[in-house]
This record gives sequence, structure tokens and C-alpha cells, in this order.
Amino acid sequence: MFINNFDPVAINFFSIEIRWYSLSYIFGILIGWVLAKKFFIYDQEIKKRFDDYVTYLIVGIIVGGRLGYVIFYNLDYYLNNPINILKIWEGGMSFHGGVIGIIIISIWFAKKNKQNFYSYLDIISLVAPVGIFLGRISNFINSELYGKETSLPWGVKFNSIDNLYRHPSQLYEAFFEGFVLFLILIYFHKKKTNNAPGFISSLFLIFYSIFRFTIEFFRVPDEQLGYLLLNLTMGQIISFVFLLFGTYLVIRKYDKKKEL
Repeated sequence: MFINNFDPVAINFFSIEIRWYSLSYIFGILIGWVLAKKFFIYDQEIKKRFDDYVTYLIVGIIVGGRLGYVIFYNLDYYLNNPINILKIWEGGMSFHGGVIGIIIISIWFAKKNKQNFYSYLDIISLVAPVGIFLGRISNFINSELYGKETSLPWGVKFNSIDNLYRHPSQLYEAFFEGFVLFLILIYFHKKKTNNAPGFISSLFLIFYSIFRFTIEFFRVPDEQLGYLLLNLTMGQIISFVFLLFGTYLVIRKYDKKKEL
């Protein structure tokens, strides 16, 4: 068993603190940016506009992630403390909200440039697992989103939480939502079983949702929400909705391919 006593602050420069969570966002975006341009963009028009797209994408991730957390996870608190919505440095980001932000920005940017927004979403889906992996590792370092109590040999005691040994659910998510999801999407990308724009991003929604829904059974629910409908967490409910949406898109893409 392992004891987690990591410092969430990566760099302390005089009175300025740079946290691992911030670095995970920065490096996740930078690595994804480089990988996308080097390996996954074949359309020259998209490649030419991709740098501008990423600038808007960052805004979509931050605004969508923050508003997603506010709306899905802590609405009552922020209705009573609206100014605190702006205090992103205090924590509180939703992955699903970030995805919604990415979709909205992609639709807007592609329509503006008379391009297919699914093409942008496919590219982002291929590199997003890198950012997810780094983000979950930083969750582990921060001792947040931790798992339920366990007696398994790889249980982790989070010193800043309590003296119990818990599932390192952050590492489960890093492995499946990051590493495994990346391999799955690369496999389908290389196999080219379906070249319709939107197929890869649909698979991203499906497999991410399956992994997230399953791993949440090992994770402690958000304290302010607990368990909700059918004893599921908010993350599971939203993941199920995303799974249905991704499945619908895959079926649509498959049907369109058969018509060609």
C-alpha cells in the first residue's frame, strides 16, 4: 500500500504558486497541439487555421469546464455566491462541461470558416486523452476525486484526507480514460474503418463515457451532491447521456457510409 503525501504546489516562486493541476492543463494543451499538427491534420486548410482554433479552444475549455462545474455540481452555492464563479484558481472544473465548450467553439469556428466542425472534433478527440491522463495524475497528486475504502494491496492513504486506504480512482481514470482510450482511438484512426467526419469523436464519447461510468463506482461521490437518480453519481448520469449521444452519432455515421 502507498501513502500519498504529495505537495499540490509544483513550483513556489516567492509568493507565486504554480500547481500541478495548472501544469497539467498547460502541458496537456501544448502536447496535444503538437501531436495534432504533426500527425493528425491532413487537410491543409484546417492546418492553416488550427493555431487560431486552439486559441479559441482554450477559452471553450476553461469557460465550459467552469460553467459545467457550477451548473452540474454546485449550482445552489454559486447562485448564492455568484462572484465566486470567477475564482477558478480555487478549483472546480467539469470535464463534461469542457467537452460542451469544445463542441460549441468547434461548431462556431468551423461555420465561420465554412468547414466541417466534425473534422476539428475528430482531431481534438485523438489528442484529448493526453490531457485527460495528465489531469488525472494531477488529481492524484492533489488528493482529490479519491476512491472508496479498499483492502487491496494497491490501496492509497491520502494523508490530507484521512487514515483510510482507498482506491486510487484517479490513477484508474488516468489509465483507462487516458492511455487506453488513446490506443483505442489511434487504432480506429489507422484502421480507417469509417472515414466519415465525426466517427472518431463519436467513439471518444462512447469509450470515455463507459470508462468514466464504470470507474465512478470506485470513487467517492461529490460531497455536496452524494448519490442521485438510481443511486448514481452526477458524473455517471452525465456520462450516460454522453454515451447515448455518441452511440447515436456512430449509428448515423455508419448509415451514411452505407448510403455512399
